[in-house]
Amino acid sequence: MYAIVDIAGQQFKVQKDSKIFVHRLNGDVGAEVSFDKVLLIENDDKVLVGEPVLEGALVHAKILSHIKGDKVLVFKKKRRKGFKQLRGHRQFFSQILIEDIITEGGVKRAAVTKTKVVAEKKEEIASVKEAEVKEPKAVKKPVEKKEVIKKATEKKPKAATTETKKEKAPAKKTVAAKAAKEPKSAAKGKGKTAKE
Repeated sequence: MYAIVDIAGQQFKVQKDSKIFVHRLNGDVGAEVSFDKVLLIENDDKVLVGEPVLEGALVHAKILSHIKGDKVLVFKKKRRKGFKQLRGHRQFFSQILIEDIITEGGVKRAAVTKTKVVAEKKEEIASVKEAEVKEPKAVKKPVEKKEVIKKATEKKPKAATTETKKEKAPAKKTVAAKAAKEPKSAAKGKGKTAKE
């Protein structure tokens, strides 16, 4: 017995207890999923063909793992233009195990997805917040605008910076500073001594 099923936009030929790789499915590892787009079922030389799908037919599966496929390199080049581009890509896949193929009257299983888990957590948080609202906390006294303005306009006392400046020792005078303070006549006189 085998069936041809549309899973995430691709058609697969599946049998019971077979493992296949499909495009990444929304669901955690170990979650049970079911596919209702069954196009064809073959059972003991009896073939059922859908128009386009079989009503009531289902394929139940279990997610085994989420993996990444092999790297595909995409190289582009334009001759005489100096353009070369190399890009890599790894496709996300899910490995599933086909558990059962139902021909008629199948009931679709609800897949446990991350979005459902997140939705449940949001509901829990909302219920906790509602409980907090029912039991109000201590209400803060509103601050008047005048008090805020007074606090902002109050000046903080400056640190005693003038005392620290006086305590510092005077800086040593450099040779260039001494030469600048000497009168020019004295400097000229020193130069004339050699001629005299």
